Amino acid sequence: MGDYHVHLHPHVPRPDSPPPGVYPVDYVDAFVETALSRGATEVGFTEHLHRFVDFEPAVAGFWNVGSRPDLVEHSRTYYYDDLNLRLDRYVEAVLGARDRGLPVLLGMEVDFFPAHLEKMTAVLRQYPFDYLIGSVHWIDAWSVDHPAVAYEFERRGVRRAYEDYFGLVADLAESGLVKVLAHPDVVKKFGHRCAEEPVDLYRKVVGAAQRGGVAMEVSSAGLRYPVGEPYPSPSLLRMSCEAGIPITLASDAHYPEQAADQHRELVRYARAAGYRHRLAFGVGGAAELVPLPDPDAAEPIDPTSNEAER
Repeated sequence: MGDYHVHLHPHVPRPDSPPPGVYPVDYVDAFVETALSRGATEVGFTEHLHRFVDFEPAVAGFWNVGSRPDLVEHSRTYYYDDLNLRLDRYVEAVLGARDRGLPVLLGMEVDFFPAHLEKMTAVLRQYPFDYLIGSVHWIDAWSVDHPAVAYEFERRGVRRAYEDYFGLVADLAESGLVKVLAHPDVVKKFGHRCAEEPVDLYRKVVGAAQRGGVAMEVSSAGLRYPVGEPYPSPSLLRMSCEAGIPITLASDAHYPEQAADQHRELVRYARAAGYRHRLAFGVGGAAELVPLPDPDAAEPIDPTSNEAER
């Protein structure tokens, strides 16, 4: 079982965090060791695209849209405060871990900036990524999951926020840019909920994921935030299963102790929605469905055995 969404640098460094862009071997290895101790079998590192200086010429200014100066200024400041990584160093660190024999994959969390896709893709193609996950963190100039501007939910209205957010997720699913939709309903992060569950919006995302051939990420990250629920919601996950959309498992870790966070509970969550397989990536981007073991089985099933296929 893989943890396919892991970051090596937090947005808010701690005293024990290395400086941005520095990758001590023992620090990288700590993520993998923790994930393996919790039942994961491999780790996919997926640093945020917007943090790399290499992408600045491609995406800078994405926030200059809309009519809210406060949101524009917040996103501009946030972007440049977080712009502190270099692609060559990141790739070298992950491939170095692989060369040391660790079960790691090289990925990227691609922030969805619709007006900048061509330039973003040109940079991505220069590096040997095994897979890409995609996420919506911005609705125009609004950083939708940043606590400093969470007041926009009240100003915009929760239902409107959900409509705007899921519209972008659907566009991302059909863009051909990524293989996985990361934390597909992160809009609920701070506990803002529609008066009625937006099943109509879920349906649009599921249809887009079918057409785009992308997987849905099942993430424990939501359990660490006010919403107190994995991503995606039980309803969206069940709808995805019924539609035949594959899943990946993720922690969205930003510190070593978060790697494969609540991994076995996440497997239970996915199985409760009807899933019995997950999508596994290999070096170079090959992907296949593999059995999703029952974490409550008396004896773990070897996923390579004939028994695992029954």
